Amino acid sequence: MTAPGRIHVVGVAGVGMSALAQALAWTHPALSGSDRHLDGGRRLPELDALEKAGIRLTPQDGSAVLPGTEAVVYSTAIEPDNPDLAAARALGIPCRHRAEVLAGLAAGHPLLAVAGTAGKTTTTGMLGWILEQTGADPTVVNGGALVDWAAPDRIGNARRGAPSAPLVLEVDESDRSLLDFTPDWTILTNISQDHFSLEEVQDLFRRYADRVRTGIVAGPGVAEVLGPQRAAVVSPPFEGATPIPGGGWQMPWRGTILRVRLPGKHNLANALLAAETAVLAAGADPAAVAEALWRFNGIRRRMERTDRGGPVRVFDDYAHNPAKIAAAFEAAREDASGRILAAWRPHGFAPLRNMMEPLAATFAAALRSTDRLWLLPVYYAGGTTTKDVSTADLIARLQALGAPATATPSIPDLEATLRATARPGDTLLLMGARDPDLPLLAHRLP
Repeated sequence: MTAPGRIHVVGVAGVGMSALAQALAWTHPALSGSDRHLDGGRRLPELDALEKAGIRLTPQDGSAVLPGTEAVVYSTAIEPDNPDLAAARALGIPCRHRAEVLAGLAAGHPLLAVAGTAGKTTTTGMLGWILEQTGADPTVVNGGALVDWAAPDRIGNARRGAPSAPLVLEVDESDRSLLDFTPDWTILTNISQDHFSLEEVQDLFRRYADRVRTGIVAGPGVAEVLGPQRAAVVSPPFEGATPIPGGGWQMPWRGTILRVRLPGKHNLANALLAAETAVLAAGADPAAVAEALWRFNGIRRRMERTDRGGPVRVFDDYAHNPAKIAAAFEAAREDASGRILAAWRPHGFAPLRNMMEPLAATFAAALRSTDRLWLLPVYYAGGTTTKDVSTADLIARLQALGAPATATPSIPDLEATLRATARPGDTLLLMGARDPDLPLLAHRLP
């Protein structure tokens, strides 16, 4: 998919699809995209940025799929009966999965991929930022927007680099599409239960690791799960981490001090993996790497602080599985003088069903008696699914464990409750994937 032609992207506002659409627009000026939010009258900021980047926005009704279209690109979230896909099949136009197209873009580049159950978006952003700041001029396609790269005409989750420079990609285990990639180097942040059973997840990452050509930079415990590999497995020791007065974390590393401004010890662990990969895979100077990371201002919706120093701290986070929720609570407690008032929305019925017990244990362990947790209904974007669980099931388990959790029926109800409940010194922690109203609320509350 290198010759310019007409391409249509289905679900173009999604976190992964928007990054891919921007990357395709660099070489395909006749690019269009549809999204259900646009059809529903929701003019999201991401859609404005995509349009300013030259992507033509269209209804998701098949009308944009015209004879001569080179391909229609979709993700796992798009159902088979989607009108755009139906129109493509009727015209004999190839329908290509996002991962297949991304793998095609990787041809001719040294590929540095980032995988793992948690932390991969932040780690991808850190690695891309380091390589940019140290002169490698990488191309980056990420599942989250870098604060430093966002602008009116770009979301911040894609960066165009030099033709032969490294390509830095976040690859996804949720639909097993990471198996479409054959990286030169990969970071594997961690392995824990998320979309599948723990045994299935472990087997999936072993199969992925077997595809890596040169080296695997592994987070704590990952090498033990992977076992022997053809590629070299490097597990940099995560030792000597200390909090920085005023915010952030630091540790000794390769003769210098690795520092991050971001809350959460886990972000220093992410930084260590990105820094080690930049040195091993791209030959970056450790001192320059450390300096670049200290300038890194984070990823949107990854413990993104939206209150700008107000009396009530507000964090917006994409946390949607137990490991990420635990890390978000731990980060929110740093420098907290009052209660944690948390809200969470499950991003699907199947994930809630599969993770019900670990979720209950995680929330119960994270919440103190003075804290509060509000659970929103499962986010449902349409399509066919089995709706045999609800947040009421999770609340019942939490209340049985003595955790202070209650239901809230909607975003407006949650907003009213938080405004009435919060007092100076409290920390508001909004968590959840997929629902675009969560970040909008996080930015409204201050």
